[in-house]
Amino acid sequence: MFVRTRTVMRYKDLITENHRKITRYSKALAHPVRVYILELLSKQSCCYSGDLSEELPIAKSTLSQHLKELKDAGLIQGEIELPRIRYCIHKENWKEAQQIFKQFLEI
Repeated sequence: MFVRTRTVMRYKDLITENHRKITRYSKALAHPVRVYILELLSKQSCCYSGDLSEELPIAKSTLSQHLKELKDAGLIQGEIELPRIRYCIHKENWKEAQQIFKQFLEI
């Protein structure tokens, strides 16, 4: 008697590193305030968190959370310059995100 075995493929086997990256970048871009922050930072070399809080009419704690999301995704980087933090676009990751989105949207 012949027994046919079925290969079971799990979804984790299908997910690539690019899938993970586009998900991480998409999550960071999923709020209009974060998109606005990226837009501001892209127009200048860097910006201090205090300057951002003056620009955005939101609580400092809310701004801090948005900056954390962008930083965790790798789209921005922050350097502590006491008593402030200076934020900049993470240029390498920003270019990678652009390329990944471009490839994805051309499918």
